[in-house]
Amino acid sequence: MKNFLATMLAVGAFGVVCLAADWPSWRGATGDGVCTETNVPVKWSADENIAWKTAIPGKGHSSPIVSAGRVFVTSAGKGNSRLLLSLDAKTGKVLWTKTVLTAPPEKINYLNSRASSTAAADGEHVWVTFLNVEKMFVACYDFDGKEIWRTEPGRFTAKHGYCASLLLYDDMVIVNGDQDAKGKDTAYIVALDKATGKERWRIDRPNRVRSYVPPVVFNAGGKDQMVLSGSRCTASYDPKTGKRNWLVKGPTDQFVASMVFTDDVFLITGGFPTLHTLGITPKGKVLWHRTKETSYVPSPIAAGKYFFVVGDKGQASCLTAKTGKVMWTRKLGRHHSASPVSAEGRLYFLDDDGITHVIDAAPKFRLITKNELGEPCRASPAISDGKIFIRSKKHLYCIGK
Repeated sequence: MKNFLATMLAVGAFGVVCLAADWPSWRGATGDGVCTETNVPVKWSADENIAWKTAIPGKGHSSPIVSAGRVFVTSAGKGNSRLLLSLDAKTGKVLWTKTVLTAPPEKINYLNSRASSTAAADGEHVWVTFLNVEKMFVACYDFDGKEIWRTEPGRFTAKHGYCASLLLYDDMVIVNGDQDAKGKDTAYIVALDKATGKERWRIDRPNRVRSYVPPVVFNAGGKDQMVLSGSRCTASYDPKTGKRNWLVKGPTDQFVASMVFTDDVFLITGGFPTLHTLGITPKGKVLWHRTKETSYVPSPIAAGKYFFVVGDKGQASCLTAKTGKVMWTRKLGRHHSASPVSAEGRLYFLDDDGITHVIDAAPKFRLITKNELGEPCRASPAISDGKIFIRSKKHLYCIGK
């Protein structure tokens, strides 16, 4: 009941008009990968327990989202096109495909794509973002595929490409523009009006260093806090105004993983050139700091009094939220890009080879199942209406009866 009420409060705060079964944005309705549904699949393979499988054109590492019976996914298609696809969540039928823009291919890291930013939807509209040469590009569509607005809220340059998954809060869509800014350019976070695309507020980020962290909102310390690491710091802002609450310097330059919160503790993990994991209070005080149980790209996940982290090379760990004490470590797969999700006391860790390790969300390690799709996977899963949606290199799978 506690988790259910937390989810409902979070959905209300975000201003997302969605069903309880929706997974409307990066890491779901609560932004942390936690699902409160029941009867979520535990066992599957490439030809077992698959409701449908649909080919997705082009290439993209953005995660699928689910809203009001639709699945949305972005992709970089032929002819330098950037695509938004809408699928029927029950059948996998492609309802429409829109070319959001056509732009020359930007330089990317070999682990990135030109469609890595996860979209966001509220049951009536869907928002997407891509890079248009050296400009951030954000667009809004209705569920029939009609474009409502488009805007370019700022310049963006980073040698590893673009990834800025969208956050919906209240009547705003928020996007992170941490970048290697030069000259008069700034690194920034910008909030746009959901209905018009007009700017509502803008944060001038310190240090002007590239990072790829989606901001997340949690109710912590008696108020909504928009938190993220990146740009040589970890910071908390008021999502209504962009005003900063607190900032923790360091402990390194660049970050990718988004933050999670449990037992009154925030967790950050990641970093380049050095890796770190920190527990931070809602007032910005560092409780503990580790340098071994870390991750760079995959975001962590929380359950009860524990944090769970899987490193890029597959080393997973369970940490006590209050103290950082390590409860267990295990090797789960060759390499991980996707962030884990949870349901019914279980954690789902999807690795790059398309293998999902399902384990207990507990301080004692127990592997429940190991499921292989037989296709490479880089995108994080989504859970909706008792189904798991997994994007592979070439397909979108709906797992369940």
